[in-house]
Amino acid sequence: MPTSKRLYNWYIALVAAMCMVLYGYDASVFNAAQGSDNWLEWFDLDTKRDANLIGLVNTAYTIGAIVAGWFLGGPTADYFGRRVGMGIGCILTIAATFMQAFAPWHNLGCFIGGRVLIGIGQGMALTAGPIYIGEVSPPEIRGQIMTFWQMFYSVGSFIAYWIAYACNANKEKLGDWDWRMVVIFQILVPLIIIILLPFQPESPRWWIKRHNNVEEAKKTLRKIRETEEEVEYEVLTIREAIEFENEAVSGSYLALLKDPSVRKRLYLAFVLNVGQQLSGQGTLNSYSSAIYKTIWPSSQTINLINALNATCGILFTLNAVWTADRFGRRWLFIVGAIGMGICMLIVPVVGMTTPDVVGTKGTATKTQPVGIAIVFLLFLFIFFYKPSWGATTWIWTSEVFSMNVRAQAVGMCSQMQNVANTIFQQFFPIFLAKQGLKCLFFFMATNFVLAVFVYFCIPETMKVPLEEIDALFGGQNHVEKGGQMLNVADADHANAGKNSVEVQQHETTRDIDV
Repeated sequence: MPTSKRLYNWYIALVAAMCMVLYGYDASVFNAAQGSDNWLEWFDLDTKRDANLIGLVNTAYTIGAIVAGWFLGGPTADYFGRRVGMGIGCILTIAATFMQAFAPWHNLGCFIGGRVLIGIGQGMALTAGPIYIGEVSPPEIRGQIMTFWQMFYSVGSFIAYWIAYACNANKEKLGDWDWRMVVIFQILVPLIIIILLPFQPESPRWWIKRHNNVEEAKKTLRKIRETEEEVEYEVLTIREAIEFENEAVSGSYLALLKDPSVRKRLYLAFVLNVGQQLSGQGTLNSYSSAIYKTIWPSSQTINLINALNATCGILFTLNAVWTADRFGRRWLFIVGAIGMGICMLIVPVVGMTTPDVVGTKGTATKTQPVGIAIVFLLFLFIFFYKPSWGATTWIWTSEVFSMNVRAQAVGMCSQMQNVANTIFQQFFPIFLAKQGLKCLFFFMATNFVLAVFVYFCIPETMKVPLEEIDALFGGQNHVEKGGQMLNVADADHANAGKNSVEVQQHETTRDIDV
């Protein structure tokens, strides 16, 4: 039976994980809004004539997110704290939502401005959120808790698509509010986060790194650790690691350039985050409706499929809860990539080997049974993606960097998803138009390559304490070296856990003044 402290630990981590709802909702809300004839009429847009302009609306969000992730999110989370980083991101998201929902008639510039601002807000929240979760979670359940980070992405999509489905079903009654309702509901979750954040503790690692305030760090840890012994041990390991990083490496972001092991982690995390988008999920999230339109003419049917997809996404992500800390990150990456690759092989084969029929608009399409088979395979793709490259990419990225660069590195790596998605989506619509479902062979090949990359290049990080993770990448053990600098009597205590995935418990009371 979990103790009250363990439950509180889960609670504060889940509040931070709710920041991912912002990303999941927004990734789906524009896809839903641009499907509304009323939205197109309000901004005087035509899907064929203004295709590039509509693409710019989506790109505007990405630009804001990339700028925030690379230049604003890390410094804000490091200087003002993880909670402030999440809070500012939520406030900007709320302001941007009103800019979009109440943009004046034919004033697309205001809507685009809102998209840029919402990108900045989410870039900041998505930097601080996973860092906070990793820093307050004990290593033995860190993977389980971080799973909910990705699950809340699916929750965001779930809310957006079901609201879009309901609004589409009542668009005659709602009029222009059919798309405004979808947009304005985006304020719901950030408002909840802003209300809850002031009442939960700041990261103990931030207290020591930013202010060298050991007492505040202990105060936080006493709320989420079972014994005083665990609190003292964790504070000591944090101090040791930070001491080494400040003295021997660099207490600033220069370590991203100076430390070979940090550079290695940065490059590996870049590949994983780019790979997450090139697996096919990012593109399918944006263009699933375009693919389904080749089979079903009804927007109501397509909205229902998207809503069911988001619902299943929540359930599929939960598979990572029982696998991430049992089989490990590598296992999830490899199995997920192989499963996704097989799905991306079968879908175009089904499309190529089944006959076309003439649709209601005189265009070639597929029969409904074939369409159902393709939808099933795309749902199966999500089954493999969500717990692996969906959840585990965030888990791995948030836990591999040392304290001195963690916020900046996580912000940069997470926004590589947007960089990759933006570049790829410039030519994917042309790719899809010319090749049809055969374009999915590209994702098949990419997923198989990613499986090989993980097998040879990605080390296992399951249950390794954050302060000891450097040794996995050829760096020095920061706890051990920092302990020597602080003249800790048993400074090599970190060696006990160096070759084990089990969390080491400190068994003797330390008589050192921490």
